[in-house]
Amino acid sequence: MSDCTSASTPGGASAAHSGRRRAAALVLADGTSFEGEAVGALASSEGGLATGELVFNTAMSGYQEIVTDPSYAGQVIAFTYPHIGNYGVSPADDEARRPFCRAVVVRDLTVRPSSWRATGDFESFLARHGIGGITGVDTRRLTRHVREAGAMPCALGTDPYATLLSAARAEPGTEGADLVGGVTTAAPYEVAGGPLRIVAYDFGVKATMLRHLSGFASVEVVPASTPAREVLDRRPDGVLLSNGPGDPAALGHLAATIRNLLGEVPVFGICLGHQLLAAALGATTYKLRFGHHGANHPVRRVATGEVEITSQNHGYAVEQASLSGVDVSHVNLNDGVVEGISCRDIPAFSVQYHPEAGPGPHDAAYLFEQFRELMEAHR
Repeated sequence: MSDCTSASTPGGASAAHSGRRRAAALVLADGTSFEGEAVGALASSEGGLATGELVFNTAMSGYQEIVTDPSYAGQVIAFTYPHIGNYGVSPADDEARRPFCRAVVVRDLTVRPSSWRATGDFESFLARHGIGGITGVDTRRLTRHVREAGAMPCALGTDPYATLLSAARAEPGTEGADLVGGVTTAAPYEVAGGPLRIVAYDFGVKATMLRHLSGFASVEVVPASTPAREVLDRRPDGVLLSNGPGDPAALGHLAATIRNLLGEVPVFGICLGHQLLAAALGATTYKLRFGHHGANHPVRRVATGEVEITSQNHGYAVEQASLSGVDVSHVNLNDGVVEGISCRDIPAFSVQYHPEAGPGPHDAAYLFEQFRELMEAHR
């Protein structure tokens, strides 16, 4: 039996790994099951289970940034890369104040991390934040199944199969869910930076995104519920619509707020912010079969024909046929999904992917410079 709350040292094995891990299982809502061993918060003697919508991420690194990305609220993350935890964890790699995902699924969770930056091991990090997981899973088989059957609710833990199956089928998933309220900041806060002034709507904003913006602007991060009038009263040079979790179709109140900003101030939307900008312009969204989650998605920039390798994390997309008054600026080369829009008559644009990409490809970093230029042109 393991104690996942025990302390660890950089480059060393946590006391969590001093004994054999407890047998556990992952059960999908369709009844498919996978065997493994409990890790993190599920490895304690109390056992228990975790539920959520299962998705897979294809990135080869950045597991700490992935689990602390608030866009994963309500979801269980299966990592396709087989070795997770190799370089431990570091506070500098947190994207939010804590993880908002429900659990993780891995093939092989590293016992002894090796990195001069590490301040602890990944399993102890998960346990400290109350996040459970399962290791030893055949993640290749799991990924193939999700690609065919689609993202679906699941349950994992040390409980019997029947209990896990019942919990998986009772899990509602993310469709129709407003999850932004659970991840947004409770009060405004400032990130000091350059001479421009940006108000960033926190729908689940990532720290790396704010670091990019602070290179040329001071940023005030505000709760998702902040009225448009209060934002405009701050007289910003621009407004960022951040990434975030859940179904954009359930966030009509946020789209209405954004509608009141358009034409008044330059707007830049990322991921959920892209979907909400499109919704504010009258477009609709739909759920992808298994979403885009990884750091290697090819996107064509329509204006130049150049191909960008991008970092992505979303389960919903904008319906292209519903768009009007905008140009599609970027297209996913894997499946044709709209990856960016640019408004024709007002200073607003957005992308579905993550140009901050921490860690990940830097091909799309120019979008922050594009936002800076747009703000300066409309001061």
